[in-house]
Amino acid sequence: MDNTRRYERLLERYRNGDLDRRGFLGLIGAAGLAYGVQTPFARMALASDVSQVRFDGWGGVVSQAFRRHAFDPYTEATGIRVVDGTFAGGDEYLAQVRSSREGEYNIAHLSGVFDYARYVNFGLDVELNIDNIPNMELVMDALTAAYRRITPDHLSAVPYNYGTTGLAYNRAYISDDEIREKGASILIDPAYEGRIGGWHDWRTRMWYAALQTGQNPNDIQDLDAAWDAIRAHRDLALKYWGSGAELMSLLAEEEIYVTEGWSGRIAALQEQGHDIGYYDPPNGFGWQECLFVIKGSPIEACEELLNFMLAPETSIAVAEGQNYPPALDGTKVDLGEKVPTLPAFDPTGTLEALTFADPAYWNGNEQAWSETFARVQRGF
Repeated sequence: MDNTRRYERLLERYRNGDLDRRGFLGLIGAAGLAYGVQTPFARMALASDVSQVRFDGWGGVVSQAFRRHAFDPYTEATGIRVVDGTFAGGDEYLAQVRSSREGEYNIAHLSGVFDYARYVNFGLDVELNIDNIPNMELVMDALTAAYRRITPDHLSAVPYNYGTTGLAYNRAYISDDEIREKGASILIDPAYEGRIGGWHDWRTRMWYAALQTGQNPNDIQDLDAAWDAIRAHRDLALKYWGSGAELMSLLAEEEIYVTEGWSGRIAALQEQGHDIGYYDPPNGFGWQECLFVIKGSPIEACEELLNFMLAPETSIAVAEGQNYPPALDGTKVDLGEKVPTLPAFDPTGTLEALTFADPAYWNGNEQAWSETFARVQRGF
């Protein structure tokens, strides 16, 4: 039997509901070992020199979704184990990668195109063979183009999901009308002193300071006003939070009433029954995340995992688990019932409604602004 036709028939049976996930993966894995099938799932099962791939991400519900819907099924299909780690911030993780031996870290769930640019600038990128990742054809062109502008001749990552960092608020204390009236300025409103939160990330603090002072986040002209807004927020806030899990806990336990927050984490709180509202103010912080393959990694095994993760069955399941829309183009793929209801979802596939950080602008100011924010955190 033609190997490609065999794989396609098994995939059709799975999509039609005639096979469950375990049965589907088991059959294609068996087919690969028995007949030498080079399907997207079975090819790397024959690579005896690759036993594991390391993946680092944001932890919490995101890692749980990846483990359940991507890593375990991938291991079952290929025999390659996925070892997953977590990090709380992109700056700390980059420092770890740069100080590690080559090949220790393989794939990272990076946030923002500016992270992609940083890794490329440090020579940590690889050249992926996109032919080995056929599911890239289903990804929104608007997401891929952002990385192509940095590395026109190759890609070292695939887009995976996107979202926004908007305003999260407890409706028992703050109304929808109030949040829309005050917008980002509610984070520096003395009426909520001691009930305000915020992420300890210098980019997010500066982005919201730009909104609070009526400036373009990608072209901040009055830096003194922005730093004053950051200090005002610091003095009014209960604390800075350091992870998505802490963000959710602070809101769920009503320790804070308002903060900026990640759209998917707020959607998860709403699913749990908490009356937490979510609002993207004008020029709110839009972002996309990618799966970046780091220099020294087993590239073919990583390409295999990336293609598995981009498959609609996997990508949609992960999106539903982590509450962030997938990178898949909704005009090309039926994304099901839940994904179109997620915060920040764009049915057009263009993402024109979101404002993204200019990577050259933000990376160009990283050293000065991150150092200044560190001093501001200490009370200066």
